[in-house]
Amino acid sequence: MTSPQADSPTASPPGQRPWHALPPEAVLDAVGSSPDGLPESEARARLERHGPNVLQRVSGEGPLKLLWRQVNSPLIWVLLASATLAITLGKVTDGLIVLAVVVLNTLIGFVQEFRAGKAIEALTQMVPENATTLREGQKVTVPSARLVPGDVVLLASGDKVPADVRLLAARNLQVEEAALTGESVSSEKRVEPVEEDAGLGDRTSMAFGGTHVTYGTATAVVVATAGATELGRISQLLHETVDLQTPLTQALAVIGRYITIGILVISGVLLGVGLLRGYGVAESLLAALTLAVAAIPEGLPAIVTIALAIGVQYMAARRAIIRKLPAVETLGSTTVICSDKTGTLTRNEMTVQAMWTPSGSYVLSGVGYAPQGDLRRGEEPLASPPEDARALLVAGALCNDAALQSKDGTWALTGDPTEGALIVAAEKAGLRVEELHTRLARVDAIPFESENQFMATLHEDGQGGRSIFLKGAPEVVLRRCALEEGLGVDAILTEVERLASRGMRVLAVASRSLPASHAGLRSEDVTGGFRLLGLQGMIDPPREEAISAVQACHTAGITVKMITGDHAKTAEAIGAQLGILEGSRAVTGAELARMDEEKLCEVATSSNVFARVAPEHKLRLVRALQKEGHVVAMTGDGVNDAPALKQANIGVAMGITGTAVSKEAADIILTDDNFASIAAAVEEGRRVYDNLIKSLAFVLPTNLGLALILIIGVAFFPILSIAGKPQPLLAMLPSQILWINLVATVALALPLAFEAREPDVMKRLPRRPDEPVLSRFVVMRTLLVAALMCAGATGLFLYEYNAELARVGHELALREAQTMAVTTVIMFQIFYLLNCRSLLDSVLRIGLFSNPFVYLGIGALVLLQLGFIYLPFMQRVFGTAPLSLEALGLCALVGASILPIISVEKWFRSRHARRERQEREERDNNKRLPLRLPRRAPVG
Repeated sequence: MTSPQADSPTASPPGQRPWHALPPEAVLDAVGSSPDGLPESEARARLERHGPNVLQRVSGEGPLKLLWRQVNSPLIWVLLASATLAITLGKVTDGLIVLAVVVLNTLIGFVQEFRAGKAIEALTQMVPENATTLREGQKVTVPSARLVPGDVVLLASGDKVPADVRLLAARNLQVEEAALTGESVSSEKRVEPVEEDAGLGDRTSMAFGGTHVTYGTATAVVVATAGATELGRISQLLHETVDLQTPLTQALAVIGRYITIGILVISGVLLGVGLLRGYGVAESLLAALTLAVAAIPEGLPAIVTIALAIGVQYMAARRAIIRKLPAVETLGSTTVICSDKTGTLTRNEMTVQAMWTPSGSYVLSGVGYAPQGDLRRGEEPLASPPEDARALLVAGALCNDAALQSKDGTWALTGDPTEGALIVAAEKAGLRVEELHTRLARVDAIPFESENQFMATLHEDGQGGRSIFLKGAPEVVLRRCALEEGLGVDAILTEVERLASRGMRVLAVASRSLPASHAGLRSEDVTGGFRLLGLQGMIDPPREEAISAVQACHTAGITVKMITGDHAKTAEAIGAQLGILEGSRAVTGAELARMDEEKLCEVATSSNVFARVAPEHKLRLVRALQKEGHVVAMTGDGVNDAPALKQANIGVAMGITGTAVSKEAADIILTDDNFASIAAAVEEGRRVYDNLIKSLAFVLPTNLGLALILIIGVAFFPILSIAGKPQPLLAMLPSQILWINLVATVALALPLAFEAREPDVMKRLPRRPDEPVLSRFVVMRTLLVAALMCAGATGLFLYEYNAELARVGHELALREAQTMAVTTVIMFQIFYLLNCRSLLDSVLRIGLFSNPFVYLGIGALVLLQLGFIYLPFMQRVFGTAPLSLEALGLCALVGASILPIISVEKWFRSRHARRERQEREERDNNKRLPLRLPRRAPVG
């Protein structure tokens, strides 16, 4: 199959030939292929020679830029200034420790941001991008990366062109090429060659990789892949970056600026207080430096980055790939989920269950794709279908682009599930679809388009003539039919309503005879003159897990709205089974089109099922809900869904059935196209946010508590005169404070990112997106714990210093007292960490051992703290002294006092939260609709 032209060493590279100027036959010959495509063995060989069809990604930011972003923070600048000041004052050890903390924090932030960026890129590559190609005449679906020059591919509306291709056959093909030409209007494509010097936008016989098919169908041969494509040539000019700035990280940056300002102000005040009390300038500066080191939450940026990265990985494990990190946080605020029906809320396994012909009704028995079962009329089994039912089944199977194939003993469907159901129905009735396609060969086709609502195919009729088979929406097909005497349109539409009321999707099928001289299909051939063959009713049953997920969303205060293109009665039947309809009726797209904005906002809020909806209606619904203050998640899988996906606060694309356009417009991609995965993603989003707040509630009290300990010492502790110089009596040294901040952050705060979901995480009202990070809860908890920590550490410091002063002297007594104060703070943190595992509930309710990382962190910290106290080199670096077993027990006892106090605080807040939830349920009057939120600008 390989031609000398295609693979000889002297041949021009495939991407440089004027493929657009060559006729199709010459192109096939040049690339060593045929209309039936390549053999599998040849495709594998070419894949080894040409490599995968993947564009090399250009890194958005270099290592130096990432490193600089870690350093370029107000808090880091304060630490660097503190280190410089400490070294200047002769406190070299303290200064070097501060510098070490800056370096370590910078490295942690750099590594995590680099890894998070790589994780996002890797997850993006997990999104399935497939292409339909011919291999030895057989239609197969392969990853786009495995396409090679010479592959014959099939293109349809909504597809992303997988490589540069030369058209072999095309019908009404239009391709949007803005990525290459900048022209937003779709380009019409034809098979005929064009001039060799034609510009890129004028090469109408070509379709280029990375562009999108917006209309029609085509068969084409691949002439260039990967870097040899036109898109590959310009991809080097593109700069892809990973934006790790989220609303939360931006809010924390603002908090960091406020903390910096507060530190500078309080340090200045502390410097003045020290000077007024008689401290020397150096000692006053040291006290101010110590305060700055104490108040800065050095590890907080690393905690946030790691928690978000873990959240992305957890969501990926639950089949929700996050393309844009802000989606992790926005999920926690979602109040409305607008979901497509087919494949998302339902199983996407359409099965024909009923047929109607002008002479009778039939029920098709059997479930599944295996071609077995009987056709039944009423309850009587039929050896073979009657002639009218047979004609209906034949037409439905032939006016069809799906395929049913047996592989490894199982049956697999390629193509649209609705069309697959028609093929399965024919096979169940004893018809062999492959034989039908051979005997009644297809000559031409008009593909299905949403604007037309029908598909038509032209076939040989086996008797010297030709037939057109037409299938589509009943109202569309009926307009083109000449009905038999005594058969009225109203009667047929009544039958449609009857089937649709049972949750079935109904297609009408018709045929028209033509002479053998009729060579192809034109638009005028399908305007009338058809004979109605009948109706086929099929159902796509709801997913069991979707029913549970919808209920979970309702409990979480999230309204689920179903938006579908199906018949209103079908939508109502499925909506009722899912618990979405709530006794109302489906609102149609035609009704939405007649509404003004005020009425639309009212209906969008009060109605949950929308049928016969066009893409522009979806966009209006999303905007109306946002205007009412809702945070909207929107699902979609088609090209025309892209505007609504982009408009929604959270765009959710289908990873299996979704087009490339919808995936690129979305924030989240579901790898299983299952609504339950959306609910799981919302649950994970709430868990991630909860864990971030837990980390914040854990870290900030430590920093404030340390700052209070220093302030009290400078303002109220006695000034000692040692060697004729006034010396401040400080409960902790700067290096000891850094030990607390750094060790506590790494060993204790990070395990909170792995914390299990709160039991009530899906029973709360959605979080408002404008809710401040430093909420009243965080502020009050910070003040309470900081005060307790300060009181405990300061009290034990004074106790130990006064008790040991007369026995061992000032220097050793001070070291022992400072070591005891540090250990007390560490004990406070250990016991407080257990309380932080849940914001409202006891740790027993969420499971004592549900997060083993907590105990690993505590164990690691205990070992490190013992080294801090007893290892000689640690004593020299940090100025510590060994403590007795009694002193350690006293530190643990004081630290444990935090447990009952926070437990009581939780009990009061839990009672308040339950009372609020009960009031909300009463206000809702047991309706499954979230409270209408105040109008505000859409949150994006």
